[in-house]
Amino acid sequence: MTSPSLQDGIDRAGSPVGLLWQPGAEPWTPEVVDREFAGWRAEQRAWHEGVALLDLSHHMYDLWIEGPDATRVLAEYGANNFEKFAVGQAKQYVPVTRHGHIVTDGILAREAEHAYVLSGVPAAQHWVRYHAEREGYDVSFATDPSSAFRPGGADPTLFRYQIQGPLALELIARVLGGPVPETKFFHSTPVTLDGRPVRALRHGMAGQAGYEFIGPWEHAAYVHEAFLKAGEPFGLVRVGALAYATPSVESGWIPSPVPGIYSDPDLAAYRRWLPLFGIEGRRPLHGSYYSPDIEDYYVSPYELGYGKMIHFGHDFHGRDALLAAAGDTGLRTKVTLVLDPDDVRRVLGGGADPGFVLSYARHRVETPAGLAGVTMQSASIDPVGTVLAQALIDPAYAAPGTEVTVVWGEHPGPGTDPDADLGFPRIRGTVRPSPFDRHARTAYRRDA
Repeated sequence: MTSPSLQDGIDRAGSPVGLLWQPGAEPWTPEVVDREFAGWRAEQRAWHEGVALLDLSHHMYDLWIEGPDATRVLAEYGANNFEKFAVGQAKQYVPVTRHGHIVTDGILAREAEHAYVLSGVPAAQHWVRYHAEREGYDVSFATDPSSAFRPGGADPTLFRYQIQGPLALELIARVLGGPVPETKFFHSTPVTLDGRPVRALRHGMAGQAGYEFIGPWEHAAYVHEAFLKAGEPFGLVRVGALAYATPSVESGWIPSPVPGIYSDPDLAAYRRWLPLFGIEGRRPLHGSYYSPDIEDYYVSPYELGYGKMIHFGHDFHGRDALLAAAGDTGLRTKVTLVLDPDDVRRVLGGGADPGFVLSYARHRVETPAGLAGVTMQSASIDPVGTVLAQALIDPAYAAPGTEVTVVWGEHPGPGTDPDADLGFPRIRGTVRPSPFDRHARTAYRRDA
């Protein structure tokens, strides 16, 4: 029996939004990793004040792309600059549709002249593979799904451990017997740990210093234990799944925007190629913002802050649309909303400490003039003392200090007016820049 496709699911549901709308959907957190080790508050403080270890080995989907046409297919379906892409470097890959909507980003690392690995949420991987196979590019693919979808409970191909925080570099030097050679941001350098090969990717989260260590799974347990043991005098804290999902709110990265693939008639064959039970058919939409039109959920890479990554010096799918949008002053602006702590306690905690809050809901952001934007991710950030929300809002309300309200609730979806006042509580918020963290906002790109 043939497995149902994404298009089959849309047809049965009546529309893309009918397929994806799931009021009250549970927020995603990394699979396999424990929810908490020292408690989410202590784990968040660790990368702000000390040193933290994060395990990324199980929730990443990896696609290896190798062959004479590897660079060509990635460049023709991605907006990035491939003229300056060194072996050992990584980039945030930005694929877009012909209308200039993002498909969902990923982390693309160049491993050799004709070899790359694309990691993260698999929507970008699906996009590249489909077009490469359909159009006959001379490339081959190998995949390693996340642990929740890996057949037979097999081990991952690679381990990935992040060491982050003000004490990260000191701990890393202790483990490796010396500092990592000077490495640019989002570049990697090969190192060894007791003779075991490891790649050290210069990385940061929420503005903190650190590296991501990547290597063959056969060495995973040894490397993990080495960091744990050496980290004891530094107060190393392991980060669980709850806290792991929160630093993107500070660093300004919006995870898993809705792929702009559901409505274009030219992509019908692509939707028939995609499985219904993949990320494109299962990542839910919900929150107080509701529209029956899936295109109202699409986003431009400019709205996500990816304008500096777009390179018009080559021809690529969606180039004309992005070129036309480059001067569009009506595009939404990415901001951080600092939610009022008293309102957070009142609405989310009934007057008490609400505990851990994590939401990928699209909540309405309003001003007295009406709808101003929509939240994309919200999370408790204990060192800040409240909930922060990443939001896309009208540029007229994007100035830091602007007061807005967030409508916190779950619209029931089809059958109810999208603009109906359903009596949901309001939480006051103040607009701040995105990224919220100053170092992430000012230095990440400078150091790249």
